[in-house]
Amino acid sequence: MNTQTMNSKPPPALKPEDLRFRQTVPGGANWSHVLKRGTTLRLRDPEGGVNVSAIFFNFELLSERLNVPDTLKAQHTAKLTAGHCLYSDMGRILVSIPRDNLGWHDPLAGHSTREIVNRNFGTADFQSAGNRFHRNARDNFLMELGKYGLGLQDLVMNVNFFGKVTVDGKGALQYCPDHSRPGACVELRAEMNTLVILNTCPHPLHPGGDYAPPPLELAVYSSPTPGPDDICRLSRPENTRGFEITERYFL
Repeated sequence: MNTQTMNSKPPPALKPEDLRFRQTVPGGANWSHVLKRGTTLRLRDPEGGVNVSAIFFNFELLSERLNVPDTLKAQHTAKLTAGHCLYSDMGRILVSIPRDNLGWHDPLAGHSTREIVNRNFGTADFQSAGNRFHRNARDNFLMELGKYGLGLQDLVMNVNFFGKVTVDGKGALQYCPDHSRPGACVELRAEMNTLVILNTCPHPLHPGGDYAPPPLELAVYSSPTPGPDDICRLSRPENTRGFEITERYFL
């Protein structure tokens, strides 16, 4: 697998007959969708600097959800990019990443809270700022989870797409600003009927300043199930087993 070559490629144009829908998600907003097996979600950063905090569930069994520690241990990695899979707590693959032209997405730093946003950007509540109030990922996650009968107890560790965090020699997380460039794109292919919940609030380690989170462009399109030579299936022996376990679920 040559991820360096893949990371340099722009995403191919979507065929009109495959496209299900497109949407722009404003900065600081929340969004959810049941991504059906046989479809792919394309996330694109149109302006640069977007952060997309995301969690995933098996929509048919909502007690099965994203397990970030197992995802990283199984693939011997501390970042996510093309060829990686996102595993559930039952060892099945919720979504895989067949294409990514950025090369690094953060699975370590968690998500922003009201306290973090107030500290980094200042306080601006709805009463004082109206619809321009400062939103945070924790509240946005809980708002979207509630639509599916879920709540705080279901708020699992998330991934920050388009974010980059490294670890220094003392184990401290170091945020890399300006990592995501305009046109950066990552694709999430549904390997199950997967509930995707995301928001576009700032990264929790963002240094602050003006509160102006960028928007996100997304598209959902029809895509074939992965074959025997798929980049995600072959990137790790663990992923080959993960696909086999997941495919048995649909037999």
